[in-house]
Amino acid sequence: MIGLYWGGAMVGRFIGSAALRMFSPGLILATNAIGAILLIVISTQTSGAVAAYTLLAVGLMNSIMFPTIFSLACEKLGAKAADGSGIINVAIFGGAVVPLLYGVVADATGGNLALAMVIPIVCYAIIAGFGIFARKPA
Repeated sequence: MIGLYWGGAMVGRFIGSAALRMFSPGLILATNAIGAILLIVISTQTSGAVAAYTLLAVGLMNSIMFPTIFSLACEKLGAKAADGSGIINVAIFGGAVVPLLYGVVADATGGNLALAMVIPIVCYAIIAGFGIFARKPA
């Protein structure tokens, strides 16, 4: 089923590329992050195929996140763009820490995977906040 996740990410990238031509990148980023949160919440509150497919659909939401975060964060850095892009690439380390933290929370709550989903929800909420903040003119 992992192919469905990555397929969703590919479809989302095409749709996201088209949407980014019409709407603010910050708005698209915030919308996708909120969509990911909603899909996770649906997954944690259901079971079976609905839970599985809504979690896989998060790939659709993730599709435009990294390139959009990267470009928004480096925007208006001028001569400091190289330093900023380096810091952002170091932040990718969070992608290794979040799954570990998710596992720690799941283990600490007696294997409650739904409760551990609070960890990615918080991450997506931060991304949504960044998208909303990035929408505002500097």
